[in-house]
Amino acid sequence: MSSERLAALLDEYAELEKRLADPAIHADQGTARRVGRRYAELVPLHKAAGELEQARADLAAARELVAEDASFAAEAESIAASLPGLEERLAELLIPRDPHDAKDVIVEIKAGEGGEESALFAGDLLRMYTRYAERRGWLTEVIDAQDSDLGGVKDVSLAIKTKGVPEGGNGVWSRLKWEGGVHRVQRVPVTESQGRIHTSAAGVLVLPEAEDVDVTIDPNDLRIDVFRSSGPGGQSVNTTDSAVRITHVPTGIVVSCQNEKSQLQNREQAMRILRARLLAAAQEQADAAASDARKAQVRTVDRSERIRTYNFPQNRITDHRIGYTAYNLDLALAGDLDGVLDALAEADRAARLAGDTELTRR
Repeated sequence: MSSERLAALLDEYAELEKRLADPAIHADQGTARRVGRRYAELVPLHKAAGELEQARADLAAARELVAEDASFAAEAESIAASLPGLEERLAELLIPRDPHDAKDVIVEIKAGEGGEESALFAGDLLRMYTRYAERRGWLTEVIDAQDSDLGGVKDVSLAIKTKGVPEGGNGVWSRLKWEGGVHRVQRVPVTESQGRIHTSAAGVLVLPEAEDVDVTIDPNDLRIDVFRSSGPGGQSVNTTDSAVRITHVPTGIVVSCQNEKSQLQNREQAMRILRARLLAAAQEQADAAASDARKAQVRTVDRSERIRTYNFPQNRITDHRIGYTAYNLDLALAGDLDGVLDALAEADRAARLAGDTELTRR
C-alpha cells in the first residue's frame, strides 16, 4: 500500500474534522454538506488504519511477553494471523474511489421501442426505483414526467436523495450508478389479444446531481423558450406559458420541464437536470481520455444494446454485464434490488482490486 497516500488521506481527515468542529462552517449549509460528505468517506479509512496500527502494536507487545512467558505465544499468533485481513481491508480503502459516490442522483427513464407497452414498462421501472429508494430510507421527487395514455410514462426525471450525510460516503450514486443503459422486458402486453410474448425496451440514464460548485453555467450560453404544458394525447393542461425548454448552446443539450404550475419553478427544475447532464458530459470527456468505461453507459434505446432483461413468463431478471440471473422478478420490481446491485458492487470491487475499471460498465 502507498504510505504517502495513506498519510495524505489521514491528514485530510484530521483537517476536515477540525473544520466540522468550527461552528462557523455551518453558516453555509452547502459547504458544510460537502465537507461532511468527504469526512464521511474518510471515516472507514481512518478506522481501518487505526485498527491496523493497534494490531501491530499489540503484536509487538505480545512478542515481548513471549520472551518472558511462553504462554503468550498463542495470543501473539492470533494477532499475527489477523494482520493480513486488516492490511487487505486498508489496501482496498486506499484504491481511488468514484468521486461521485456520495452524491444524490437524477434518474431519467425514457420509453423506447414497443409503443405503449414500452411506456408501461418505463412506468414499472419508475415504481421499482421509487420503492427501492423507500426501502433505503431515501427521498424521491419527480422533477418532470410525460405520461402515456394507458398510465405509463414516456419520459420521466426522478431525483433520489439521501437524508443527511450518507454513512461512509456511500450515497445514492454508489448504489445506482450501474443502472444506466437499456432495460429490456419480455412479456405479454396488455394490448396483445393473442397472448403472444413481446419484447420492448426502456432507456435509463443515471446522473450524479450536480451542485452549483460542480458546474459553472454562463447565462449567455442558454437559450430559454417557454410553451404551454400538455398532457397525454397532447391536450392542454395549462392555459399559460409555464413550461420551460432550456438549450445549452455550446453542447446542444436540451432540457424541458412542465410539471410545475409556475414558469419559475419549471426553470429551476430544468436547471437542476441541465447541471447534472453537464457534469456527466464533463465526466465522460475525462473518462474517454482515460479509457474509463463510464463512456459505455448506453444513451440509445435499442433492444439489442441491453444491460438487463426482465422476463415475466419465467419471473427472471438477468444482468448481462456480469452474468447475474435470479428468478425473483416480482420482488425486484417491488423494490428488492439489493441482490443484483450487490452482485454489481462486488464485481466492481473485484475489478478495482485487479486494476480493471471496465468490468461492470462494458
